[in-house]
Amino acid sequence: MSFKSHDRPLQAVLFDLDGTLLDTAPDMVGALNRLRVEHGLPELAFATFRPYVSHGSLRLVREGFPDRDVAQHSALQRRFLDIYFEHLHHGTRLFPDVEDVLDALARRAVPIGIVTNKPGWLTTPLLARLGLDTRFACVVSGDTLPTRKPHPNPLLHAARLARAQAPCCIYVGDAERDIQAARAAGMRSLIARYGYLAPEDQPDTWQADGDIHHPAELLSWLKEHARL
Repeated sequence: MSFKSHDRPLQAVLFDLDGTLLDTAPDMVGALNRLRVEHGLPELAFATFRPYVSHGSLRLVREGFPDRDVAQHSALQRRFLDIYFEHLHHGTRLFPDVEDVLDALARRAVPIGIVTNKPGWLTTPLLARLGLDTRFACVVSGDTLPTRKPHPNPLLHAARLARAQAPCCIYVGDAERDIQAARAAGMRSLIARYGYLAPEDQPDTWQADGDIHHPAELLSWLKEHARL
């Protein structure tokens, strides 16, 4: 699906969480290395695991324990999430300039929301601890609905909560499933290239409506393409 510039007014901007709004990699990778130490393995370099944070906890565990089988990965994932919850916000921060972008959208009365595959029992306390729990018109977590991204329903649900029509929303994310979900929901999409792109990712093939290399570029893109 393609969109022409300025063909629809902007009614809401929706964001992925990990790798788009929040730099959660320090705590996610930290939890994985703590898990490795528990199993008698050395910590590995942060840069080794950072690209996989947006691919979810199971993918991180698979990267951290490549020689384990499916059943072991499942058990390791459960322990990983327990460790991560204990260190949920020690190193996590908004990406640079994200707060300024959110403030600018608020001044223009543009509703903002979050659609993440992160489960609510992690999303809700994380946003609260960072003082972000009242900033968004909607927060749709990975367990809010029976389906998760790349299914379009979480994005469509977020649009309804924000009182916006899907074609008048922009969704910003750093993973292929984000772009797939936006396209399926009839939303325009932007790739956050500053996020967690794995070596095998091919964002040029995702058919997004645009991309940004820094959060501050979002405002310029919206002014040019979305009637901000």
